[in-house]
Order: sequence, then C-alpha cells, then structure tokens
Amino acid sequence: MKLNKKWITGIIIGLAVALIAINLYKTYQADQKVKALEEANTVNLEPTEVDETEAEMEMAPDFTLQTADGKTVQLSDYRGKKVILNFWATWCPPCKAEMPHMQKFHEENKDIEILAVNLTTLDKGSEALDKFIMDYGLTFTIPLDADGTVGNQYEAFTIPTSYIIDTEGRISNKIVGPMDEEMMGNLTKDIP
Repeated sequence: MKLNKKWITGIIIGLAVALIAINLYKTYQADQKVKALEEANTVNLEPTEVDETEAEMEMAPDFTLQTADGKTVQLSDYRGKKVILNFWATWCPPCKAEMPHMQKFHEENKDIEILAVNLTTLDKGSEALDKFIMDYGLTFTIPLDADGTVGNQYEAFTIPTSYIIDTEGRISNKIVGPMDEEMMGNLTKDIP
C-alpha cells in the first residue's frame, strides 16, 4: 500500500509541475504577443533612413487625390521638381513635431514641393484637420488619402513616413520618423 501512495503522490506532483509549466509557457507566449504588438504600434521618434539600395531608382507610384482645399493633385504633375512626399495624421506626436520644420523648409525652398498626405482614414475628421492646418499655419499642399489606398501603397505603416522624389519621379530615399529642416535640406540637395 505504501508503494501505491508514493506512486500516486509522484503522479500528482508530476501533474502539478506539468500544469505549472504549461501555464508559465502560455503566459510567456501571451507576453511575447503583447510585446510584439506594442513594438509594432510604437511610434519611432528618431528618423531612420531606409537603405538607399532598397528605394534607389524606383519610380514613385502615381496617385490622384483631393486636397484639403478641394483641388485635385496628381503626383506625376510634379515631374521636373523635387518632392518631399510625407504621410501623417493630426493625432501623431512626431508628426506634430515635424510640421513646423516642414512649413519653414517649404517657405525657404520654393523649388522643392511638399505633398503632406493626410492619412484621413486614420485621422479624427475634417474639423480636426482644418484646425491642425490653421494652428500650424500650413501652406504646402495637403492631399487627403480618404480611403487609405495611397498610404498602403507607400507602406506608411509608421508615421510620419516621407519619401524624397527626384525631378524624374524616382524615389531616392524613404525616411521613417520626423525630419527637421537640416535633414530635409541634406536629403534633397544632391538629388537631380
């Protein structure tokens, strides 16, 4: 009988250890999923340039969008000019930090076009957009990506995301994160 009690006790302890191990493993997996989601949704406050070989010489996909002031804009209409194509939203803290730099750069560099595409499907409505434009005194072109197609096409999954486009319509750089005037100047000065 003593052998059976020891054997049963061993089985119970073994099952308890197995249950604890399974629960710890499930908790670890859940923590890993949460961590991955948090990392995927964390806004990068430091700009990162994508390897130029990844974006170099690729033609910028053309698009046509309506602007905040009701005009129609087509990217291919800007051929012959350098373009900073920026993707942003009004609620995004790094976008808010970047906008004064972008406005100042726009005012001082009339030979470079800024198209700041508002990711309208992710934003807080036209009133929030209008207030943002007025509060920041934005005078550059703001196309509205009303259905999210252009943002997806340009892989603007983290915002702000910007593309530097040369005079022939080719992408020379992709930047994820906010830029300042100096960075915009450095990225645009050597492209044709």
